[in-house]
Amino acid sequence: MIQDIAPHTYHNEYKPVPPDADSTLLVYDGRSVLLSQASGDCENADNPFHLPHFKELEEKIPDLYTNYIYLFSIDEERFYLIPNLDPALLPGYAFYDVRILRGAEPKYLAFAAITGYQLFFWYKNRRFCGCCGKPMKHDTKERMMYCPSCGRQEYPVLMPAVIVGITNGDRIICSKYEGRSFKQYALIAGFAEIGETIEQTVHREVMEEVGLKVRNLRYYKSQPWSFSGTLLFGFFCDIDGDDTLTVDHEELSIAEWFERDKIIGQDNDSSLTNEMMMVFAAGKEPK
Repeated sequence: MIQDIAPHTYHNEYKPVPPDADSTLLVYDGRSVLLSQASGDCENADNPFHLPHFKELEEKIPDLYTNYIYLFSIDEERFYLIPNLDPALLPGYAFYDVRILRGAEPKYLAFAAITGYQLFFWYKNRRFCGCCGKPMKHDTKERMMYCPSCGRQEYPVLMPAVIVGITNGDRIICSKYEGRSFKQYALIAGFAEIGETIEQTVHREVMEEVGLKVRNLRYYKSQPWSFSGTLLFGFFCDIDGDDTLTVDHEELSIAEWFERDKIIGQDNDSSLTNEMMMVFAAGKEPK
């Protein structure tokens, strides 16, 4: 999956040390990320993408090493944002939709770029206090924004959600989303609501999307999915009773039972939903 970057190691401890010339910049515009211009085919391992470094801006920005936001490190490589950076100062790069990172190489930089996107989006939406409207400030000891006027503190937000492999013997339900650009098959999924356990989320989402009762929930694994700011929890479960599908077509364009040997995988191994589909196809799902 996209977070599996071994032998590299991701360090998300908040240690806002100053950048140096070799530190890496992450630059975003809406849902686009700035990559080397050769990145149009960056899923090809022979054509890896590149990210800009501070040394490329040393002669262009006088306060370069004082105006930054520390994000995280991978191994010894540190990653930063620069507020209000003019991308025209980096002519060797271009903006690409963040979806390109699902299969981009090198994988550890793809993970860095999409994780940075989640933090960029959070910082962008926390510039002003939601209580009094005054400007927020960066804390110096932890990854937190605070309001010096009313004292409000805000931390990065995660949205918990489930991925559900609904099984019936050698069959599993695969679906496609309605009204989204992602057109490949996936498993049933949905966000947790306030006041419910993650297991209750499984039961509710399955009933809402395909009209089934389920039992024997088996936790598989989790995944940070920064494309949507989500922390995913993967479960397999068995149907409990009738296997007739009642599809919610406001959420899904299609949902149907697939035999193991008819599973249609995605075009890369970045997502939890694809891994769970392939695990079921191989007969290796938890029993």
